[in-house]
Amino acid sequence: MGSSTITETQNAPLSLQGANIFNGDSSLANATNAVFDWPSFEFAPIRESEVSRAMTSRYFKDLDKYAESDIVIVGAGSAGLSCAYVLATARPDLKIAIIEANVAVGGGCFLGGQLFSAMVLRKPADEFIKELGIDYDDEGNFIVIKHAALFITTLSSKVLALPNVKLFNATCVEDLITRTAASGDVNVAGVVTNWTLVSMHHDDQSCMDPNTINAKVVISCTGHDGPMGAFCVKRLAAQGLLKRNRMGCLDMNRAEDAIVRGTREVFPGLVCAGMELSECDSSNRMGPTFGAMVLSGVHAAEVALKVYERI
Repeated sequence: MGSSTITETQNAPLSLQGANIFNGDSSLANATNAVFDWPSFEFAPIRESEVSRAMTSRYFKDLDKYAESDIVIVGAGSAGLSCAYVLATARPDLKIAIIEANVAVGGGCFLGGQLFSAMVLRKPADEFIKELGIDYDDEGNFIVIKHAALFITTLSSKVLALPNVKLFNATCVEDLITRTAASGDVNVAGVVTNWTLVSMHHDDQSCMDPNTINAKVVISCTGHDGPMGAFCVKRLAAQGLLKRNRMGCLDMNRAEDAIVRGTREVFPGLVCAGMELSECDSSNRMGPTFGAMVLSGVHAAEVALKVYERI
């Protein structure tokens, strides 16, 4: 009986015709076509295994495709996603992988400062906001978006819609791949990854080896020092390959200019953007103003293309 039921479910036509009739009398009918006669509503049939296969087959296909990427962006905050948007739009021929340690993208961009929701961006960052099509209040020298989440969700949706970008979230960069030339010069050649939950338990479990992604250029946008912040800078500094400094105290006027201007290749094959640069340059922190994050991301895309063409 159980086997017969399964067979009937497998062979059932995947159709919403018949029972699921659009309800034009609904008070929501003028807003969406997804209102039905609810008492007779039913979804198209599915096997639980179909759900698993639909997800895993695509994920492993992406792992295979992006194991050799052109550019890897570490960190999907405002700088990383701005960089990805510009880079992938300008060069649709490049494969761009984004690695984000958290489940959610956005970094500190779901709220403004001190848990307030509005987002402040100093001009000329408004030019990028116009490109994204987000409404804002113009306050003269700066603009205000009504909610920071509106900015980051709009930006992330546009990035994820691009065909040459793959986001691996809940995935941690544990190390960098490096190459040493005959001259002794070292350059970054990719990233070492693991699921974040695995990385968090290396101290209480037996060895859980990571995965790797090769790339010509790595762009690191992991923010200032924190649990996973400034990772690439700190890793190279720990190896004696890069000098690490400490972030300076808050000064909005000095900080934002310094971050955008200082966006660069900090080590062969590694471009830094956003507040991770403060760990190289002792740049001041800027607090709850986000123009530098956006335009540092744009600048990083430009730098990365030059590095890509050189390597």
